[in-house]
Amino acid sequence: MNGTDFEKTAFEYYRHAKRVVKVVVGFTLLVIGIALIVLPGPAFIVIPVALAILAGEFVWARRLLRRVRKEIHRYMSQGEKKGPPANGDTSETPPRETR
Repeated sequence: MNGTDFEKTAFEYYRHAKRVVKVVVGFTLLVIGIALIVLPGPAFIVIPVALAILAGEFVWARRLLRRVRKEIHRYMSQGEKKGPPANGDTSETPPRETR
């Protein structure tokens, strides 16, 4: 085995190890994010981060990430269309009448 064969083999091991680490971290974050849906925590942040990590390795994660991004943009654009109330009141409850 000469030096170039060793370098190729070492590079291949490095690439595979890097991929394994990405997959393990991505799936771990995805499981934690799914758990945070019912537990208190930022599931809406953790799940897209996990999908972004997994999207580099899996097509299904890439597709799901695109869908999540679309839904986020759709949700955000609905909020912009509503705008503030016409009377300028920013509270959600109407004012009480006094007697």
